[in-house]
Amino acid sequence: MDNAFFATFTGLVDAGNGLLWGSVLIYLLLGAGLYFTVMTRGIQLRYFGHMFSLLRRSRESDGGISSFQALSTSLAARVGTGNLAGVAVAISLGGPGAVFWMWMTAMVGMATSFIESTLAQAFKTDHGDGTFRGGPARYIERGLGLRWLAAAFSVCLIIAFGLAFNSVQANSIAQAMEQAFAVPTWAIGVLLVAVVTPIIFGGLKSIARVAELIVPLMALLYLILALAVVAMNVTELPGAIGTIVKSAFGLEQAAGGAVAYAVSQAIMNGIQRGLFSNEAGMGSAPNAAATATTKPDHPAAQGFIQMLGVFLDTLVICTATAAIIIMAGPELLAGDEASGIQLTQMALSSHVGRWGGMFVAVAILLFAFTSVIANYSYGEVNVEYLAGRRAPAAVLIYRLAVLAMVMVGSVASLGPIWNFADLSMGMMAIINLIAILLLSPVAFALFRDYERQLRAGAEPVFNPAQFPRLVDRVDADAWPARGAKRE
Repeated sequence: MDNAFFATFTGLVDAGNGLLWGSVLIYLLLGAGLYFTVMTRGIQLRYFGHMFSLLRRSRESDGGISSFQALSTSLAARVGTGNLAGVAVAISLGGPGAVFWMWMTAMVGMATSFIESTLAQAFKTDHGDGTFRGGPARYIERGLGLRWLAAAFSVCLIIAFGLAFNSVQANSIAQAMEQAFAVPTWAIGVLLVAVVTPIIFGGLKSIARVAELIVPLMALLYLILALAVVAMNVTELPGAIGTIVKSAFGLEQAAGGAVAYAVSQAIMNGIQRGLFSNEAGMGSAPNAAATATTKPDHPAAQGFIQMLGVFLDTLVICTATAAIIIMAGPELLAGDEASGIQLTQMALSSHVGRWGGMFVAVAILLFAFTSVIANYSYGEVNVEYLAGRRAPAAVLIYRLAVLAMVMVGSVASLGPIWNFADLSMGMMAIINLIAILLLSPVAFALFRDYERQLRAGAEPVFNPAQFPRLVDRVDADAWPARGAKRE
């Protein structure tokens, strides 16, 4: 009976994942991204330079969590094994052209990330300790008045990011260390628990500080290595770019009559891996975006910062992995010896020698470790939201559960649990996308307000009193009325 129930449950989960990730979410995420791009008149292109200019003051926080720390936390969750293994899988299944469709997915995803992060800032609440809390759960409740839907989102996020995906990341670390350095997986699990414990018990400020230190360093080292690989093969760079573009549109397969199939595989795998990597529209990054003390003091400022996060994740780091793999030559892609992270390791080793595989193992360690603490922080925000006054006790239980999942994930492969987590993430993405589409007029109004002040030569400042749909819904402690009148 138990086996029959388990088989039925597993079948339903697999069917749900096939429906969500095979069609519904792809069309919904891309459609929403295109809609936001059109309505903001190509915000990701028109304000591309402005994203970087905001980094100059992004470390200012007035004692809270800075915009840079919030960006680092969201990047810690975004930049993980998907940037190394996921890109390799996309190229293995969809050919080099999948990289082009990852780029296109990131471009429209940047607009989506701006919308959801701006809303997270607008509806954030004062936590009473110099920091803020927010995210989809709070803008669903405060913006739409749908507490039950907000609670459903929080439950899905806690299952997916807070618990299951942390076991996935721990498993990736343990397997990579065992393969590269022959360290037992249980030993890696114990070490991970020992290192993670003081960080998560230190709260969101502690997590933000660690992310601020590790994420830029690990990304920079990885990019330096990728640039070195490109420099070593600079004469092959035009050909590699040409291969990506030709493969994306089936030009290389035209002679063989396999254009339609090749293009469909490139599009499907590129889009799926791109969406999974940059998380735009999933509702995860807004939980980090809401914690920031923005500079300028306007919700749209963090929207631009988080838009930059999508660019860095996919168009920079994923592209670096793609360059390493594609420049290793078509012979590597044609072989059946490896896929996923093994393909990335083999490609890098072909460029720099045997130590390349060890470097990838260390990169996975850093990428996945920071994902663990960032995923934890997303869950804590939503545990506090659900628990209300009982938040301290609920957070303690949640922390112990996360540590248990890290340990278990290090020593065991939990395929059914991970599949259920994929389903939970798909459900939270559906809920979030519906919410941000319904609340998009608010985000558009905030963008126009920011743009108007910027064009007038003033530093944008948010005054809730100027927005009838917000004035009674924002937290007055987080966004006090400023008394300024609209020009």
